Amino acid sequence: MGENTLSPFVYWAQTDSTVTLRIELRNVQAPNVNLQEQNLIFSAVGHGAQGEKKYGFNLRLFRTIDPEKSRYRILDRYVELSLTKAQVEFWPRLIEDTKKPAWLKIDFDKWIHEEDLSDEARDIVDDYPGLYEQMQAEELGWPTKRESLKKVYLFLYNLWQFVGFIYVISVMSTRYLRDGPESMEGTYEAVGWMMHLCLMTQFLEVLHSLTGYTKGSVFEAIVQVGGRGIIFFCLIEGEERMQTKPVIFYLFLVWSLIELVRYPYYLLRVYDVELSFITWLRYTIWIPLYPLGFIFEGVVILRDIPYFDETGKYSVALPNKWNFAFHFPTLLRCYLLFFFFPAMYKMMNHMYHQRIKKLGPTSWKKKFA
Repeated sequence: MGENTLSPFVYWAQTDSTVTLRIELRNVQAPNVNLQEQNLIFSAVGHGAQGEKKYGFNLRLFRTIDPEKSRYRILDRYVELSLTKAQVEFWPRLIEDTKKPAWLKIDFDKWIHEEDLSDEARDIVDDYPGLYEQMQAEELGWPTKRESLKKVYLFLYNLWQFVGFIYVISVMSTRYLRDGPESMEGTYEAVGWMMHLCLMTQFLEVLHSLTGYTKGSVFEAIVQVGGRGIIFFCLIEGEERMQTKPVIFYLFLVWSLIELVRYPYYLLRVYDVELSFITWLRYTIWIPLYPLGFIFEGVVILRDIPYFDETGKYSVALPNKWNFAFHFPTLLRCYLLFFFFPAMYKMMNHMYHQRIKKLGPTSWKKKFA
């Protein structure tokens, strides 16, 4: 690049197979885009942050791309590049150099973290309105402050959940070491209030997906948080006789062990820090714990059916002014008969694919050869 060539603002995002760059230039003239395996060279005359001038840059990419499958397009307000990675993987950064230039920024609106990928990943090259206005605001510092506040909020939220579940498992462990199996009967009385607070605030995770604070599926958040909420708030808190059963101890233990790994992982990911052991644990510990959690939840449902048959709680009997009847124990029986195992399979299959995307396929032959 010549001495008079300025650097435009460039926003980047990625999936496991694609890198997208948005170059903030309006009214682009004489564009020159040179896509190489590990180099990206761009120059053009356009209206950028410093007016109508010549802008350009030369980036040495972190990994190689496929120039033949990569493409770009010139739009009224920006230039967009879609680079196809040579290998399906997530890059820890865009460029090979660890020192990032000030004009290169993350496009948070299109960013998808590894753990948030699903089978229905969205197309990140769809057009978004108002990008130039966002760039102007960022020059004033507002988006940077907004993203910083968002990270602080997510850090504090994950920290709260982590501390909450540490409290639950610490109290349960202390009581068990002191009193043995007899402590199980008082598990809900001892830690139920903290579990209540943790699960109540977990409903914010649905809001996080809706507002774009996290990029996970809203449906998956509703299923995960809502399912656990029904078990706790309806079936456990709704029936006092269930609260003293030993299965509550085991269920709380499994829930807490899962979250003691999940939330530290998210804490680190807020600031793009990754510890290999925590990552491995996050995508491995579900293998024994998720089936156990489903089994204990199933036991709670099964044990609660005669209680709700007896009390009629949550059921609606005829006659009534709505001419509508609903029998809650029948709903529980139908779930156990027709949906319990499909739901377990769906969740395990989803976590398996997440593990493959993050850790790669496991070759058992190599390990035991």
